[in-house]
Amino acid sequence: MKQLGLIFLSVALSATAYGQTNKNEYEDGKWVLKGITGLNLSQTAVSNWASGGENSFAGNAYLNGTLAHKSGKWLWINTLGLDYGLTKTKSQGVQKTSDKIAFATQLGYQASEKWYYTAMADLNTQFYKGYNYPDKSHYISKFFAPAYSNISLGMDYRLNNKYSIYLSPAAGKLTFVEDDYLSGEGAFGVDPGDRFKAEIGAYLKAKAEQKIMENVNLITSLDLFTPYDNQFGNVDVNWDILINMKINKFLSATLNTTLKYDNDVKTFNDEGKKQGAKVQFKEVLGIGVAYNF
Repeated sequence: MKQLGLIFLSVALSATAYGQTNKNEYEDGKWVLKGITGLNLSQTAVSNWASGGENSFAGNAYLNGTLAHKSGKWLWINTLGLDYGLTKTKSQGVQKTSDKIAFATQLGYQASEKWYYTAMADLNTQFYKGYNYPDKSHYISKFFAPAYSNISLGMDYRLNNKYSIYLSPAAGKLTFVEDDYLSGEGAFGVDPGDRFKAEIGAYLKAKAEQKIMENVNLITSLDLFTPYDNQFGNVDVNWDILINMKINKFLSATLNTTLKYDNDVKTFNDEGKKQGAKVQFKEVLGIGVAYNF
């Protein structure tokens, strides 16, 4: 994962350089709220279909928002990302397809035109239980099992209110597993029976918003963390991309992808047996209603 982390860092730096002509800054003394929320639905119905298939229904609701306030040299930014999706088929019943709660807050004090001394904290977890489908007898995750929090001090380079790179040499990654069953299994890197794990390391967060073309906008966020222990250089990755394509006043298409890698998170094979950590990838493409604010 060392090479993968370097690739993602290069992508983030390139995106920031690309946005240097954007002069849209935060206004002093004003609160700025912006984001997108929406609902995507899909449905399939078949009857005597010779090539096979079954009835299905799927949907997901999402929100991606930012609330910021600038006062003199102080800049306070809060972000919230929510996503929850379900699908239902006759053979498999209801299954969860997406589930995310992500909140981050950062407070910066301006050191120069583009640099801020910054303290940052975030929290990432999910709404409900997750399973290694089709096995629904044992859950493999739930609310606050796991939950991840990064608390850090560093410098934030803000080209404008759409492009930023935050660098921290002093970051703490906290892992919570608030469930007896999962804690006893030693899930998500905690020792069996423990509910908490702390790591100290280096952290990078890059964010970008870009209008790709008319009615097509991109929001992306990249988090990289490496601990100061014998795993130093083994980079944990979380990379989210949201592309919103406006069709008309009421309808839009969205493409939402998440790429993750965490050496402490083990995966499962088709027989449900635990195996080593792997790159995780999720993609959701949908058409529905969306509201930009």
